[in-house]
This record gives sequence, structure tokens and C-alpha cells, in this order.
Amino acid sequence: MAKARAKKKSARSKARAPRKSTRAQSSKKAASRKKPGPAAALFPDLEGELATTRRMLSRVPDGNNDWRPHAKSRSLGELATHLAQLPGFAMMMLTRDDFDALGPRTPEPTFTTTAERLKMFDQLSAEMKRMMEQMTWDQANRTWTLRMGNLVALKAQRSTVLRTAFVTHSAHHRAQVGLYLRMLEVPVPWSYGKSADEMPSGVN
Repeated sequence: MAKARAKKKSARSKARAPRKSTRAQSSKKAASRKKPGPAAALFPDLEGELATTRRMLSRVPDGNNDWRPHAKSRSLGELATHLAQLPGFAMMMLTRDDFDALGPRTPEPTFTTTAERLKMFDQLSAEMKRMMEQMTWDQANRTWTLRMGNLVALKAQRSTVLRTAFVTHSAHHRAQVGLYLRMLEVPVPWSYGKSADEMPSGVN
């Protein structure tokens, strides 16, 4: 009888052990779900930045593609197209660990209308956001290298390069487009606050 009771007690203990392990695993899974991914944690401003860029691109007037404020400046068409296709550059940074700026590359597209640029920008932005949301912390922290032939021009975490070479880079060219619009007497949209022409959306 004593042996039977001991066996039953041992069996009950073993039966309880997996339940404790299962509870611990569930707790870990719940904690993991609560931790934000790199896109949410490092790029909470992404939607706003893309929306601001789109507003600026939408104001570029058709028929002024060759206009430039100075002989050394890009034309309005070149600048606006470059800005519109920058989400594609971010996609490249998300899918590979290095880039040779002196290597062969696909020529930038040539567009003649704002509608064409916005269509490309919307398509690239949607795909880029999807890829950003799927990015893991391991991918975000992995080293990314910009080369110029045998010269290493930049070596940093992928998340840092995305911030510098995409988000800040876009803001830089967006400001240039704003200056071109001002010189062409086109109303400049608001960005981080009101412009001389309009208030932020929803502000009276």
C-alpha cells in the first residue's frame, strides 16, 4: 500500500510539473508580445514623415521639370523624382547588408507629371512600410556598410543608417523642394509646423 501511495504521489508531481512549465512559457510569450518591434520603437515618426513628403511632392507644378534656381542645382523634375524614389533606397538597405555607391545601378526613372511621381512614391512607401514592420531586432542591429569601391564610407547599425540615409535624407531634399516652390510662387505646405501659406491639418 505504501508503495502504491508513493507511486500515485510521484505521478501527481510529474503531472503538475508540465503545467508549471507551460505557465512559464505562456508568461514569456506574453512578455515577448508586449515588447515593441524595431519599427515601432525606433521609427514612430515614419508615417508622419512619409505624409509630409507626400504633401510636398503633391505641390510640384507640372510643366516646370527643367526649372532650377541655379546652374549647379538639380532641376525641379530631377529633385522631385529623387525624393519620390527614396523609399526604394530604404528597401535596399532593408534587404542587403552593404552597397557600393560606385557600382552599377539602375538609372533613376524620368517622370513628367506629379501624378506619376506620387504613384511611384505611394507604391514604394507601402512596400517599404511592410518590410519595416517585418524587420527583427537582429536585423535592425546588424552592421550595414556603404562602400565607394574599396573605400568604406560608412559603417553603422542598419537602424542608424535607415534614420540617416532615408528619414533625414528625405527631410533634407523635402526642404529643397519647398524652396523651389517658394521661388516659383507655389504655396508651400506645412511640415513640422505652419508654413507661410498654411496651417497644419486640423488647426484653425
